[in-house]
Amino acid sequence: MKDVIEKAAVLIESLPYIQSFRGETVVVKFGGSAMEEKDLFDGILQDVVFMECIGIRPVIVHGGGKAITRGMKNSGLQAKFLKGLRITCEKTIEVVTRVFGKEVNPHIVQTLERMGGKAQGLPGETIFRVTRMTETDAETGALLDWGYVGNPMDIDIKPVQALLEQNFIPVITPLGKDVDGKIHNMNADTAAAALAKALQARKLVFLTNVPGLLRDKDDPDSILTTLKANDVEELIARDVIDGGMLPKIKSGVEALQGGVRKVHMIDGRMPHSLLLEIFTDQGVGTEIVTGEI
Repeated sequence: MKDVIEKAAVLIESLPYIQSFRGETVVVKFGGSAMEEKDLFDGILQDVVFMECIGIRPVIVHGGGKAITRGMKNSGLQAKFLKGLRITCEKTIEVVTRVFGKEVNPHIVQTLERMGGKAQGLPGETIFRVTRMTETDAETGALLDWGYVGNPMDIDIKPVQALLEQNFIPVITPLGKDVDGKIHNMNADTAAAALAKALQARKLVFLTNVPGLLRDKDDPDSILTTLKANDVEELIARDVIDGGMLPKIKSGVEALQGGVRKVHMIDGRMPHSLLLEIFTDQGVGTEIVTGEI
């Protein structure tokens, strides 16, 4: 009887969140280890189906870096990275487009449907317009060029909205086209944040391989449960935010500034972390908010 009462308590705890988020759009960036391990993969997507069933409108933007690296190896190409981003030549972008379009995206859609959800893949290049990403190296002054890697500049959200209106879960690849029609790869965190801003999503959720933002990288218990956007620059200067966490945090802040209400960073390796963060009082990751808490 005690177990049954505890289950009822969990449901009651989630009720105000379900009422608050019903009809709202939540963008989920799906990537990291959760895409490589079947139990984690299925668990996250089961959470997404649950969200849709109770009236939330989830949108998935996915990565797939390890699958791309495997695809490149099978094609005789060596993966090269610059500042954490994949250098993408013409042959590489062909592999990226194929792996996303023929392997990763359909697998996510099929899994959602197997779990009872309605889902449809949406090639990112049909909605994202990008400019080629370049950067001047601060130390040498040299121009850094990643090849066919882009930054999102404009998004046609109508196809996404049309799917949401039909109660589909859109599953979107992080690809875009430039003004010449050339397909570019994008950082999936950046793509998800840009889409969340364009959709005016209630929430943006990044799935990561860490419990959240840590004050001390060697101490998993030093998690910052809430981060104010105006504290981000100080934490970057102190190297609390660096590496792969940097594009997530920066993209999240931009999304907040563009109208997204709240950004969450959660550990995709924790079973049902998506539901725990959104539908419980305590949460399990780091939430980024704007202004005073």
